[in-house]
Amino acid sequence: MRKQTDDPMPSGMPDMSTTTQVDQHHAAGVTTLTLDDGKANVMTLPMLHALDTALARAQSEAAAVVLTGRARTFSGGFDLAAFRRGGPDLVALLESGARLAARLLGYPRPVVVACNGHAVAMGALLLLVADHRLCASADLRIQLNEVHSGLTMPRFAIALCRQRLATPQQHAAVATSRPFGPNEAMTAGFFDELAEPDGLLQRARTVAGQLGSLPAAAFERTKRRLAHPHLLSLDQAIADDVREWQAMVAAGT
Repeated sequence: MRKQTDDPMPSGMPDMSTTTQVDQHHAAGVTTLTLDDGKANVMTLPMLHALDTALARAQSEAAAVVLTGRARTFSGGFDLAAFRRGGPDLVALLESGARLAARLLGYPRPVVVACNGHAVAMGALLLLVADHRLCASADLRIQLNEVHSGLTMPRFAIALCRQRLATPQQHAAVATSRPFGPNEAMTAGFFDELAEPDGLLQRARTVAGQLGSLPAAAFERTKRRLAHPHLLSLDQAIADDVREWQAMVAAGT
């Protein structure tokens, strides 16, 4: 992870942009976390660890958070290579992704998502845990493609969808893997606002700053009360998912 500042890079310090998983930029009380694996920003264990570490740092600074992706990509979801390998590492990956979603849902300061490109599977689920969600008005796809890929949708994912997606679109999004463009995705409940691609990140930072200016204690307590029942159901769903995943690994399926 690299923390960016407005200061120039000290002489002799290597540029880690080719190896970082999450770029972190902090300014005016807002921490921007940019997913960047140089490709489709897939959720690997290193990526998830980098996000968890970045969130811990942002929380220690009482910062609002903007979550976005590199260039024109948000996230392609979990690493498909992990599904081919299977075994305990896959269970660890899935559990880490689920617990990241729970952590974002319960993050005490405002969380804003700036979806700048395709958001698929776990990438789309990350859209459902923020306080405000923006999407670029561009040619991009939002899709929960698990069933289309032959996978049963995890309980934790269904819990997130029930919390945020509009009821008429839930079945199409979850059970039929329907892809959504930006306008349809906003109607379905994936987003709150569309923005021009070139102004997306600045708009997200502006919203995060505005939300961050709300009285902190009142915001945190109210958000905790609002999220509490959802976090309880999400924790139970994760526990049930992990038991099922572990049993499947033990059975070699």
